[in-house]
Amino acid sequence: MHDNDATQRFLDSLPELAPDQEFRFACHPQVPCFNACCGDLNLMLTPYDVLRLRRALGEPSAEFVRTRAHVALAPDTGLPLMRLRMRDDKRRSCPFVSPQGCTVYPDRPSACRTYPLGRATRLDEDGAVRERFFLVRESHCKGFGQDSAFTPATWLTDQELAIYNASNDRTMRLMARIKATGKPVDPRRANMAALALYQLDSFGDFIRDTGLLGRLEMAPGRAEAVLADEAARLEFAQDWLTLVLFGCCEGLAVRR
Repeated sequence: MHDNDATQRFLDSLPELAPDQEFRFACHPQVPCFNACCGDLNLMLTPYDVLRLRRALGEPSAEFVRTRAHVALAPDTGLPLMRLRMRDDKRRSCPFVSPQGCTVYPDRPSACRTYPLGRATRLDEDGAVRERFFLVRESHCKGFGQDSAFTPATWLTDQELAIYNASNDRTMRLMARIKATGKPVDPRRANMAALALYQLDSFGDFIRDTGLLGRLEMAPGRAEAVLADEAARLEFAQDWLTLVLFGCCEGLAVRR
């Protein structure tokens, strides 16, 4: 089963939370199971996750992908998927966990931020992203015995997920469009997507070497931002891939 399908099946087995429904949860060193969930994980990394982690670690993208990720192609889209490489120990521990907690906490992946919620998204016919939330209550977790109360909305705010979800939803739109065609992208375009989405430093070199930005129409100032900032470059990559794959993209066009 494809990872996205398996995730959806798992979420559908959990209790769904209404947008204003409260739950109690906290995770900190005083919780008895602190760090217990940071192992034996199939932790998928989104392009924005990779951007933040690689930048925090100060690693070139090629090194990050080679040493810290397992890479596969999604069978329904042909796009690359990345999963965090765990330590080779009995617990399959997260490489970033320490006795004191997460060593990359300010830049931890979106899946870690969202827990203990599961967030499922879909596109409506009008292109709007609809989200549903589920509570992942694992038997070992003592965080649910804490006093802090949240709703899905306040939890997303507390965990600073807005910027993560905005980028992840852009990638989800691209994947949904490809999936709707019923035809995965070919290997050449899969390699292009791997470069553009997950290797933003190398993608910047590609942009400069090929003069790509000069061949495109875009909003004033965007080209400069794409060259200067990797977050802006990722947004451009998502739009550019949409343009390449489907021939059109709002806000981006081939210069005539």
